[in-house]
Amino acid sequence: MPTSSDTAKHSPSKQTHWLWVALAWIAGLSAAAILSVLTLVALALALAYPNLPDISDIADYRPKLPLRIFSADGDLIGEFGEERRKLTPIREIPKVMTNAILAVEDARFYQHGGVDYVGVIRAGLANVGRAKSQGASTITMQVARNVYLTSEKTFTRKIYEILLTFKLEHMLSKDQILEIYMNQIFLGNRAYGFAAASEIYFGKPLKDVSVAEAAMLAGLPKAPSAYNPISNPKRAKVRQGYIIDRMLENGFITEQEAEAAHAEQLVIKTGPNANPIHAEYISEMVRQLMYSQYGDETYTRGLNVFTTIKSDQQIAAYRALRRGIMDFERRQFYRGPEKFVELPAKGQELEDAIDEALDDHPDNGDVMAAIVLQADSKRIKAQRQNGEVVEISGDGLKPAQSGLSDKAPPNIKLRKGAVIRVAKTGKGGWEVTQLPEVEGAFVAMDPRDGSIRALVGGFDFAKNKFNHVTQAWRQPGSSFKPFIYSAALEKGFGPATVVNDAPLFFDAGVTGGQPWEPKNYDGTFEGPMTLRKGLAKSKNMISIRVLNSIGAPYAQEWVTRFGFEAEKHPAYLTMALGAGAVTPLQMASAYSVFANGGYRVNPWIISKVSEQRGKVLVETKPPALENTERAIDERNAFMMSSLLQEITRSGTAARAQATLKRPDLYGKTGTTNDSMDAWFAGYQPTITAVTWIGYDTPRKLGDRETGGGLSLPVWISFMETALKGIPVSEPTAPEGVVRLGNEWFYEEFTPGAGVSNLGLADKAEGANENGTAADEKQKILDLFKN
Repeated sequence: MPTSSDTAKHSPSKQTHWLWVALAWIAGLSAAAILSVLTLVALALALAYPNLPDISDIADYRPKLPLRIFSADGDLIGEFGEERRKLTPIREIPKVMTNAILAVEDARFYQHGGVDYVGVIRAGLANVGRAKSQGASTITMQVARNVYLTSEKTFTRKIYEILLTFKLEHMLSKDQILEIYMNQIFLGNRAYGFAAASEIYFGKPLKDVSVAEAAMLAGLPKAPSAYNPISNPKRAKVRQGYIIDRMLENGFITEQEAEAAHAEQLVIKTGPNANPIHAEYISEMVRQLMYSQYGDETYTRGLNVFTTIKSDQQIAAYRALRRGIMDFERRQFYRGPEKFVELPAKGQELEDAIDEALDDHPDNGDVMAAIVLQADSKRIKAQRQNGEVVEISGDGLKPAQSGLSDKAPPNIKLRKGAVIRVAKTGKGGWEVTQLPEVEGAFVAMDPRDGSIRALVGGFDFAKNKFNHVTQAWRQPGSSFKPFIYSAALEKGFGPATVVNDAPLFFDAGVTGGQPWEPKNYDGTFEGPMTLRKGLAKSKNMISIRVLNSIGAPYAQEWVTRFGFEAEKHPAYLTMALGAGAVTPLQMASAYSVFANGGYRVNPWIISKVSEQRGKVLVETKPPALENTERAIDERNAFMMSSLLQEITRSGTAARAQATLKRPDLYGKTGTTNDSMDAWFAGYQPTITAVTWIGYDTPRKLGDRETGGGLSLPVWISFMETALKGIPVSEPTAPEGVVRLGNEWFYEEFTPGAGVSNLGLADKAEGANENGTAADEKQKILDLFKN
């Protein structure tokens, strides 16, 4: 039983006393602790403040901006720089994009002063019991960190971040801070800022993004690699859904808009077709030109370079050349799979093995990689990296028939685990194919001012960066003959001049090398014919006789008028067959002389260079054609156009007018000795275009491969696009040209006055450097007799 003293000892008054004592001690300790923390923080701030980076220039925000290259239509065709960024003022950033960012990153951005204390408390409560913490960084804090600080997670760095946040909020408006954030933040794939990310991921300007696209982009700042829609589409989709819900919760979108955004199927721009214009060779040309002028600043100064390239023509050129090369490849023997891999039986291991193997063999445009799962003589079943299983049968097996034979050697045999190439057919099916070994080039320019409209330097820039348009010196073959004929017109020859298509033989003294007995392509000789017919049929004997008559030295000098280099065209009779060396770009420039009435225009590609904020540094305005250097007389150009028109009407390029259904087409096929180079060079008065196909290390294309069969179809395919909506335009006869019967003549070289089939000895030109006038007359008589 308790005593009275025990009762007194534990009375309520005593308990309350000790409770207050305990609380006092706790309060004192807490106050001391808080004071100590505040003292430490104050000391840290005092020490840190002088070491803060200078942010006085932040108001004139100038981030690293890449070199950006555009077509004449304003389409982005190339970009160079470590940071792909398009500086965009806040007023040009769509509300849907800023709302998506605010919803997920900092909904109270416009209410707090840089540090969101409400958000800090909310994050702290949310983090209780969580394995991973929830951050409370505001947009201003992220700007401070991204622009001025490292990403290391230390107490000192956090102090700096908070101090810089207060300074930024003091110096800048909220809109200025948000503008910097929207342009500075890293978003994966070398994209900095949402304008660049929109182009990289969706292939569209930021102003055009939908709610769903904005939400996808807004998910990137948290973890650009983890939520990348290209490499991690599933995680990116989950993150996008969360942001759409946050936009709805914050009142930025309606329920109907949220439902539509959740349901929208996004098209992500990726792979080798990410830029459909395919101007890689042009972009590299421009990059080199800019670097020679601006050095390392090229990649950070924010230069915008506008080219003369027409987007639709560039796309047409790229597709036409690739199609022409792949058509040639279908006629080649099958070289076998690119690799063989061991495939697991099934399940995730099989999928992983396929993905790993195809990582090393990416798709090449429309020539796609796949791994054979099953194969026999009647069917191939193969899987692409995207998981699509394709089945190939019937005609789709023909290009690889040798690989399906029971007697096929191991390196060619198509079997499970073989890495092959497949392509879609025009009928919607699939066919086996292979990456080509042959190369090609295509260039188109406006003959009226020299501006380059399309340029494709090879089959695939990633595979071969050698620009065949500007760097490949090749024999032009018969496509060079028009320049010999042009020289002959000035020596009295005309379209009606009759020359004998008969065998010839030249000893080493004439050729400058080995004895030479040239042949026509078809091996036949047709006897006397007019120059018009001889050029239309590309008769070698006619060209050689013409060159022999006018003299090779004279012709060598004449062709320099078109931009050719004399030393690359030795003054021998082989020049009549195009045995010299040219580039496709040279050929385009040279044919443009015929197209524009006799003027030599230099090809050019850059129309304007400006800085990001619009200051124009360079602007090119081509001179008027009449102020350009005249290469040949107008009537010479007119006469040559008449001859070249005949080629596209009835000669080796007759397919051109038959397909395009218009008469204003002019050009010449070219096939070199042993069919090592295939050319077509031609024009319409508004566009000149040249195609070349051949192997990098010259070798035979095939006995039946010609410029008319290989390169002309590429030219025609391009012209279908380039001439769409362009009215027919044929040149009118200039002064000094007359028409007699069905043929054109120089006024002073009408029948009986020039080199024709009548009176040749009397009307022959004077002696060349190797003989007298009498010798020259006898030479011409010998040339034209049977």
